[in-house]
Amino acid sequence: MTEIAVTALLLLAMIAMLAAGVWVAFALLITGIAGMMLLSNAPIGPILATTIWGHSHSWALAALPMFILMGEILLRSRLSDDMFRGLAPWAGRLPGKLLHVNIFGCAIFAAVSGSSAATAATIGKMSIPELTKRGYPESQIIGTLAGSATLGLLIPPSIILIVYGVATEQSIARLFIAGVIPGAMLVLFFVGYVAIVSLSRPKLIPQETERFTFWQKLSASKRLIPIFLLIAGVIGSIYMGIASPTDAAAVGVVFSVVLAWWNKSLSVAMLKESLLGATITSCMIAFILAGAAFLSVSMGFTGIPRDLASWIGSFNLSSFALLAALTVFFIILGCFLDGISVVVLTTSIIMPMVEQNGIDPLWFGIYLVIVVEMSQITPPVGFNLFVIQGLTGIDILKVAKYALPFFLLLLLAVIVIVMFPAIVTFLPDLMTRN
Repeated sequence: MTEIAVTALLLLAMIAMLAAGVWVAFALLITGIAGMMLLSNAPIGPILATTIWGHSHSWALAALPMFILMGEILLRSRLSDDMFRGLAPWAGRLPGKLLHVNIFGCAIFAAVSGSSAATAATIGKMSIPELTKRGYPESQIIGTLAGSATLGLLIPPSIILIVYGVATEQSIARLFIAGVIPGAMLVLFFVGYVAIVSLSRPKLIPQETERFTFWQKLSASKRLIPIFLLIAGVIGSIYMGIASPTDAAAVGVVFSVVLAWWNKSLSVAMLKESLLGATITSCMIAFILAGAAFLSVSMGFTGIPRDLASWIGSFNLSSFALLAALTVFFIILGCFLDGISVVVLTTSIIMPMVEQNGIDPLWFGIYLVIVVEMSQITPPVGFNLFVIQGLTGIDILKVAKYALPFFLLLLLAVIVIVMFPAIVTFLPDLMTRN
């Protein structure tokens, strides 16, 4: 059997296992073992043991459960209520009015949770009933929430950026900083889209009867102070070099507990639920990372990634052509797998050809996250779609239809960072120079 046939067989077997509901980590481990048995004489047992141990006690990986726990605590606090009441007075005069609360609320919560699903659930629980009661169109409420919640994957602290950093041995702090400008750009895209729709169809948006003085707006903004202090404490300490991402994550957990106590949502039951949720999610991600690490090492022994990269290199694709092909590939893959699985499944095979084409791995991480964001709002396995369907009971295809404009805006963001890569690399390079 030729190496190409073995590669195709392994790929089909892994797809079949995933389709059959086999855990992603097991599918990765089985594929790696089969590949080594067919194409290598290396000792499988010792390599499996040393690889899993070596990748499971990484200090950088310790940030993952901490950020997940922080998000779980905030998810169960009254944060969304405070954010809505603090942002609403300022958004009432913008084109699109309170729809912008969805966008800004998701951007703020993304900066303290790192998860798009948690962002959608937290903001949606407050904004959907409130905006529906005020007469805002369902399509805009659901669309802005589904699209803006994807910011949880990009705006630091991002769980998926930690996973990418561990999987590709990139600096997590530099990845966090690289996500800032693209994240702000996406917020501007979303705000601009809502404003254009509102100005072109003024009857679509209900008139807000409440009027606030400047001092009333400032008074309402007091509710946002704890949230911004949390963001400053976590993200600011990383940017200023005071703390590593892991240290900052631990600080974030403490701050989130204090915030939950301050808004009177802290209880023993809430802490138990948060710890259990964080443990389940962290174990799932760590298990997938262990499987992906072994698959990556086993593929190195088989020589498949090197040969695949050489095969693709024989087509003499430009960087633009390669990225266009990868964008389609990741969108299709993201229709069937969650974002973390997409990252860990593909990095061992994709990165050699990416580096061979001279593409910066740091820049590629941000590109990959934005493309994965697109998959969060595409059926049949768009996690944000499931979350919003659970909150509203609306058919998932209808939710996907409402989110389509934001899918296109994310695609526009991919095009922009491909054309102007400095949008991603400027801040990390500035940090390095300083």
